Amino acid sequence: MPTDVYLADCRARLAFDLLANTWNAVVLWALRDGPRRPVELRERIGGISSKVLTETLRRLRFNGLVERWEAPDGPSHVEYRLTDLGRTLLTPIGAVGAWGFEHGDEVMAAQDAAEAGDADSAVPRLRPAADS
Repeated sequence: MPTDVYLADCRARLAFDLLANTWNAVVLWALRDGPRRPVELRERIGGISSKVLTETLRRLRFNGLVERWEAPDGPSHVEYRLTDLGRTLLTPIGAVGAWGFEHGDEVMAAQDAAEAGDADSAVPRLRPAADS
């Protein structure tokens, strides 16, 4: 891998951009076991609005990571599933998730320490919201 792999024009940067949006990885992970209807995805994920889910699914379709399937009887039955390309991201997403489980307490402790040292800090917290 070249040493400048993270430059803006590089494909590695494209991968980081795809995973930079939290919901992209969450939706891809929620689809790992097979097709889901939007309402099933919302129930499985929790904490995501219909609007945000729709935007995320459109973004993932645009990037060739999920496909939309509409039943022949009409648009009332729509499902989303991973494409082969989308499946290739499951391993990296799983690795990042495993890192989070292993090191999440350390990250939150560092955030708490930083807050205690500077209560007026404008640095946003990475701690997940209570409803997600």
